[in-house]
Amino acid sequence: MSVVLRPSQALRLWQLVSLAEVTGGAHDLSFRQAAILLTVYLDPPPHTVRGLASRLGVTKPVITRALDTMGAMKLVSRHRDENDRRNVLVRRTVEGALYVERFGDVIIARAAELPA
Repeated sequence: MSVVLRPSQALRLWQLVSLAEVTGGAHDLSFRQAAILLTVYLDPPPHTVRGLASRLGVTKPVITRALDTMGAMKLVSRHRDENDRRNVLVRRTVEGALYVERFGDVIIARAAELPA
């Protein structure tokens, strides 16, 4: 399935979704946190701090800070890899899965509001 939007429609959709998130009382994620969260939930596991840092082109401490915040929100959890104790695995949580599903619903609802 392909969705075709003009740049102005894409920006309006992003604005509508952003406004819905800010005014809806959901967790207020930064772009980086949202990118990490969606990577963890949409790409197949396993996810590691090292792998996420590489994927986003940032350092491991940047990922760790974002994960600290998202962990406090219960959107992700971290555990040592039992096979390689140097690795930290980032795992999905029920709360995070519900957040991502709701976020997808918001995008769909706001897309329906776009003028043709």
